[in-house]
Amino acid sequence: MSKTRTFISFDYDHDEALKNLLVGQSKNEDSPFEIFDMSIKEAIDDNWKANARRRIKGCDVVAVICGEHTDTATGVSAEIKIAQEEKIDYFLLKGYADKTCKKPKAATTSDKMYNWTWANLKALIGGGR
Repeated sequence: MSKTRTFISFDYDHDEALKNLLVGQSKNEDSPFEIFDMSIKEAIDDNWKANARRRIKGCDVVAVICGEHTDTATGVSAEIKIAQEEKIDYFLLKGYADKTCKKPKAATTSDKMYNWTWANLKALIGGGR
């Protein structure tokens, strides 16, 4: 069975440790996903957006890790907009169980933020939303 190619979108300035945790989970023996590529830390210009679009289009789903400052992370919102334009599924993952996590500005009002549990993650990767 092939694994779901997953792009991780996250706030580089505040949540890189969360990205590392998700990458670690992708290496579990029973993981249904693999990390195909991740957010790019570059200035947001046309070249950056073209590079992000190419990477996102090469994936099956975008996992958006939400932290305390995700609402101000312009790169995360740009990546969500690209996923929306390219009709690539994405989901919002609550990065911290004990903190107030915020949706990116580009998220829709109907986008639900899911608790980060192994069971939820496996279901979300499989399209359960």
